[in-house]
Amino acid sequence: MVRAIRGATQIESGDRDAILSGVTELVTEVMSRNELTTDDVISVIFTATPDLTAEFPALAARKLGFHDVPLICASEIDVPGALPRVVRLMAHVETDRPRQQVQHVYLRGAVALRVDIAQ
Repeated sequence: MVRAIRGATQIESGDRDAILSGVTELVTEVMSRNELTTDDVISVIFTATPDLTAEFPALAARKLGFHDVPLICASEIDVPGALPRVVRLMAHVETDRPRQQVQHVYLRGAVALRVDIAQ
């Protein structure tokens, strides 16, 4: 089955190292909590708030071994009052897990975005 997994994290600062570190943590948690390998991943869409421009979030996934996985980055809508410095992802994966057992991952300040499903 194909499932979509959501995740987000709030990055400590807008610099390159902070972006890569935060996204690495997010991707690692999504993979671990859902017991996935890169072979299970069909594609990943990353978005970043407009205040994060020092690096592409997808680079962190590439450094984790996502070499053959299609990745794309986009900018989030600049909504007034939105949580700053947030990277979101939606990963499309092949898994036998029922939809109810998919683990969506919200880290750091991004927990506030989806308190209903944050783990």
